[in-house]
Amino acid sequence: MRLSCHFLLLCAVLFSGSSLAGEKQVIPRNMNEKVEMISTGSGFSSLELETTLFVPPGTGPFPLVVINHGKAFGNPRFDPRARFPVISREFLKRGYLVALPMRSGYSKSSGSDIDSGCYAESTGRLQAKSISAALGKLLERPDVDKGRVLLVGQSYGGIASIALGSTNPPAVKGIINFAGGVKRTETNCGWEQSLIDAFAAYGKESKVPTLWFYGDNDSYWGAELPKKMHAAYLASGGKAQLVSYGVFSDGDAHRMASSARGVSIWLPETVKFLSEIGMPTAEVYEIEVSPRPAKTNFAKLADADAVPYLDDRRRELYRKFLSMPYPRAFSIASTGNVGWAYEGADPLGVSLTNCENLAKVPCSLYAVDDDVVWPIATVTK
Repeated sequence: MRLSCHFLLLCAVLFSGSSLAGEKQVIPRNMNEKVEMISTGSGFSSLELETTLFVPPGTGPFPLVVINHGKAFGNPRFDPRARFPVISREFLKRGYLVALPMRSGYSKSSGSDIDSGCYAESTGRLQAKSISAALGKLLERPDVDKGRVLLVGQSYGGIASIALGSTNPPAVKGIINFAGGVKRTETNCGWEQSLIDAFAAYGKESKVPTLWFYGDNDSYWGAELPKKMHAAYLASGGKAQLVSYGVFSDGDAHRMASSARGVSIWLPETVKFLSEIGMPTAEVYEIEVSPRPAKTNFAKLADADAVPYLDDRRRELYRKFLSMPYPRAFSIASTGNVGWAYEGADPLGVSLTNCENLAKVPCSLYAVDDDVVWPIATVTK
């Protein structure tokens, strides 16, 4: 009888444990976001790199993905902190620690943005130095798996990631390149051929597997230049799979990686690539989805003048939001800041997060899909 009881107790424990093990832990809608200044180098070569982190629960060690940003027009000091929430979300769900370092001279990072003008190869290598410095410090973290690292780059960050891959960092298992390159507007610069030559030079040195995504309606490269860059990379010995996905239906293909509609293009190919290079692919966490508030009768959806707190410019943003596809959400703050999002797994949460990142105070949902959800009791125009 005692053995039978012990056996039943053991079965109950095992059954309970297996049930719990099958449940995915839920990560808050802010995706455990943190911002740190990573100190690199020493003396005159020291830098402070502003770095966004999305950290899984627990102590790790976690596989690491380093996502590298592009470059906006104008002074890079005014570039916003890179977050890439669409890409970050997919990797965080799969248990990756996601790091997005701002390179030297961008946003709040110290130093200067240095490039080589029309010489794309050396420009990519110069940008890669900041990434390499950040990667070295990230690998010192006890919660990072030092043998499982993935690099991801978009536009300027894409060519910089490929350039870093040509140095064959031991921890890096693969690189994903979203529309990577650098474009020049100088007269007689010959930047297209310089870009092709740059990828040829990187491919000659690199042994790291890479996956490339380029669309035909890319406002920077068009349909043919990426194919020439890829061919040059392969011909010189590089390892690269090109996903040429044609016309991106949601607008400029250069921004595909930032769009919720782009996930269906890049995620299946990325999962296959990760499996091939021995990196995790299974979803082990869920990201919290924000609950939808009830509809109110505060105002008609199309009445932009009724939205509290907003100035004329932000009222125009609200009118633009009304043309966005579903699901969609628009958030407001008492400071006059707004945030909005559409499509994706949690547009409500992304909308609130985008608003709060700007306002630095709590935000509230104003509209979801075709409903105004603003709570009348809180209105203080």
